[in-house]
Amino acid sequence: MADLFAKSAQSPYEFAALHDSEDAYDNRSHITDAQGYIDNWPSRAASFADNHGPATQNNAYGAHERQRYDVFMPEGKPPKGLIIFVHGGYWMSLSKDHFLHLAKGPLAHGWAVAMIGYRLCPEAHISEITADISIAVQALISGVAADIDGPVRLVGHSAGGHLVTRMICDDTRLSPEMLARLEKVISVSGVHDLRPLLALSRNETLRLSNAEATAESPVCCRPVAGPTLICIVGEDERPEFVRQSALLPYIWYALGCAATLHIEPAHDHFSIIDTLEHDDSPLTKIVVG
Repeated sequence: MADLFAKSAQSPYEFAALHDSEDAYDNRSHITDAQGYIDNWPSRAASFADNHGPATQNNAYGAHERQRYDVFMPEGKPPKGLIIFVHGGYWMSLSKDHFLHLAKGPLAHGWAVAMIGYRLCPEAHISEITADISIAVQALISGVAADIDGPVRLVGHSAGGHLVTRMICDDTRLSPEMLARLEKVISVSGVHDLRPLLALSRNETLRLSNAEATAESPVCCRPVAGPTLICIVGEDERPEFVRQSALLPYIWYALGCAATLHIEPAHDHFSIIDTLEHDDSPLTKIVVG
C-alpha cells in the first residue's frame, strides 16, 4: 500500500491523489500471466465437476440461461453447512463454470458448496445482478439448506465480493428467517464502493449512474444485524483493492457489524482466490473456520 499514502511533515497520513483511475482498477496489467489463470480455470473446473460424485448442476432460478446454480455435496457424510460462492469478472465477464474447482477446499472439510451464475453487464444493470443473487440465495436457503442442519455462508470474489455483501445491506431482499441462517459473509478482493467506477472507461459497459452507484455501494448502506463480515485481500493487489477491502469493515464496524479485515501476504487478485481449491490454504481455513 506504499503508494496509497504520501507522508509529509504537515500530515503523516495524507492521502496521495489518485492520478490514474484506470490503472488503479486494472488488475490484469499488474499480475504476471494473469490471462493464464483465466485461460486455465475452465478446464480445471470442468475436470473437477466431471469427477466429483454428489452434485446437481445448472439448476434454474430464473428464465435466463445464466440464472443457474450448481450444488456439490461432500461424499459419505452429512454437510456441516452450505457455502454459497459468487464469482467475479467485473460484473461483465466470466461465469460460474470458471470456478467450480474452488469447491474442493470447502468440500474437503465437509461443507456443501453452491456456485451461482448470473446475468452480466451490459445486458443487465448491476442492480439487476444484485437481484439475481438475491433470488438465487433465497432459492438455495429455502431449498438445499432446508435439508442441512448447519449454517449458510456467502463467499464472493471481486465483483462477487460486492454482490455477497449486498445481501446483508439493510435493503436486502432476504427475509429475517433467511438472514437467521446466514452466519458469515466473506468478501475476497471485493469492491464495496462503486462510485469510483463512474470515471472508468468500463462504465460504458457497466452503465452505472451516480444514483445506482450510490445505492449499490455497501459502504453507503447500513448492515443488517447478525451475520459476521470478513473482508480478505492479497497484500500484492492494487492499492485501490486493498483500500476497498479495508473500507467496508471500518465503516460497518461502527454500525454494529462484527467485521474483520484480513490481508494475506504474497498474494494478488487472482492467486488469492485460486487457493480456495486447497483444503489447507489460509483462505479455505477462514471460509470453513
